[in-house]
Amino acid sequence: MEQVIALFTLIILEVVLGLDNVIFISILAARLPAHQQQKARRLGLIFAMILRLALLGIISLILKLEGNLFTIFDQGISGKDLILIAGGLFLIYKSATEIHHKMEGEEGDDSKVIKAKSFRSVIGQILILDLVFSVDSIITAIGMVNELWIMYVAVIVTVTIMLFAAEPISAFIHKHPSFKMLALSFLLLIGFSLIAEGFEYHIPKGYIYFSMSFAFLVDIFQMKMKPSKTPPVQTHEHYLPGEEKLVENAEGKNVRPL
Repeated sequence: MEQVIALFTLIILEVVLGLDNVIFISILAARLPAHQQQKARRLGLIFAMILRLALLGIISLILKLEGNLFTIFDQGISGKDLILIAGGLFLIYKSATEIHHKMEGEEGDDSKVIKAKSFRSVIGQILILDLVFSVDSIITAIGMVNELWIMYVAVIVTVTIMLFAAEPISAFIHKHPSFKMLALSFLLLIGFSLIAEGFEYHIPKGYIYFSMSFAFLVDIFQMKMKPSKTPPVQTHEHYLPGEEKLVENAEGKNVRPL
């Protein structure tokens, strides 16, 4: 039963966190002729799945390195511990900066200056973005579950959902941004648990699943009790320079079908 809960929770979290990946793929694909855009979007998501599965395989091998590399305060640190600690720090940094950006940051992202003129160059840029977005996705999966098969199934199911349901999911998150903030908060929890595990302090996964499920149910109750006419908080979103209108569409107003 715990494995089913872990799989279901991981899929939901990966879907919510994967929307930014879909938005950037849509932005890049929109620079192509109309007849190539759908193909580019679908290839982008398929490549994202392949990259995630490949990274899972590589990291799972690294996590088998149990021999200590050095000692800190009488605590042996192995290759596995280094991956867990580094991954935890990365998740805490990524989620904290993303929360700050959405609540107090500025619109757009000038650091992502991407030029794409041909189908091949667009696919190349999508692969780079997929790799960037895959890192936190894989670290999150490792922090939530121990079984590799659950991680693989979650990745495949998540990408399949995004292929066919990106538009309604994006519209829902745009209407209820608290779910995105909740998912980012979960990353803080997962990042902390990874660091603790790296130092041999193991937090039972059931505690993490319970806290996530409880917070998720509270958010659902609040959503149901909130008057439907009350407008949601407008969070700041990422977009490439000159692509403000497309991101506005990708956030739920006029999403191009995948």
